This record gives sequence, C-alpha cells and structure tokens, in this order.
Amino acid sequence: MDKKGKLIVFSAPSGSGKTTLVKHLLSQKNLPLAFSISATSRKARVGEKNHIDYHFLSPREFQEALDRDAFVEYEEVYSGTFYGTLKSELTRIWESGKQVLFDIDVKGGLNIKRQFPDRTLAVFVQPPSLEALEHRLRKRGTESEDKIQQRLSKVEEEMAYAQQFDQILINDDLEHAKKQVVQIVKDFIDS
Repeated sequence: MDKKGKLIVFSAPSGSGKTTLVKHLLSQKNLPLAFSISATSRKARVGEKNHIDYHFLSPREFQEALDRDAFVEYEEVYSGTFYGTLKSELTRIWESGKQVLFDIDVKGGLNIKRQFPDRTLAVFVQPPSLEALEHRLRKRGTESEDKIQQRLSKVEEEMAYAQQFDQILINDDLEHAKKQVVQIVKDFIDS
C-alpha cells in the first residue's frame, strides 16, 4: 500500500459535531481531500446509501474481510457492531492524488495514528458539555432512547483518549470551529 499520502483523522463522542466539520472540510475546493468511507456491520439507517455513507457489510461479510486482512483498522464499537477502514479506501484516495479524511471512532482514529505516525493528523472534537451533547443527540431524532443512552454511556470512555490526539477542538461555536479546522488541516497538508 502506498504510504506517501497523508491522513487526517476526526474522532469524537457521537453528537460532538465531527461529521458536520468533516463535511465542511470536504466542501473546501482548495483542500485536496477525499472521504474514507468506513465499513460497518450495522444496518443502514433511513436515507443512508451503501458505498456512499458506509460500506454496509453483513456480520459474515465483515468477518470474511477480516480473514482476508482487508482492514487497516477495525473496532467492535458497540456489542456486535463493527466498524473499520478498508485498505482499498486508502489506495483509492491516494491514487486520486488526494489526502484521506476520516470521520472515525476514537480507538480507530488512534489506531490509524499508530500505524502512520508521521503522516497522520489526529483531531479530537470535544463537545462543550455533556448536556449539550445529549441535546444534540436528541435533536437528531434518529435513534431510540436505548441507543442514546448507549452513546452517552460511552462518552466518558472516549473523552479519556482526547489527550492522545494531536489537536483538541472544543466545538462550542460551530462557525468558529469550521474556520479552525480549515486552518489546522491546511497547515498540516502544506507541512
């Protein structure tokens, strides 16, 4: 696998705003970025499209990909639900002349950083408070109460990893955070 390209990792507790910031970065025409589409063993949510939002694999297909050593990294993020980065995604993006942009769980993000330490910028997006995070999750209206509680119970564990990231971005003002991420990523790509 070509290791010449760069990797920009965004990780955060669910509801911190990382996906909004990643989409903002992808909209910047002056940044040579392409999104790494993660694979997952979970079922698609309403409106999600296979090979666009995620590579949706059955649990059996996910295991077969693991057996073929097809992943750069993977995690069982929730019991029985796996997420991972396919090696083919990195190759696809680097061959297009772009840098890889990730919206990935905390452990997966640090795993990427460990494998490509000199080529990875790892950014942890932190919510302003647990209350704000819970409000954002509920406002989405996409998940059951059980799923919201499951995500909230994971926040403390995820926040404990923040100091291992290159940058911690507190997302308390979205417009300011958008400006910050563009500058952080531009500086990294240009370095």
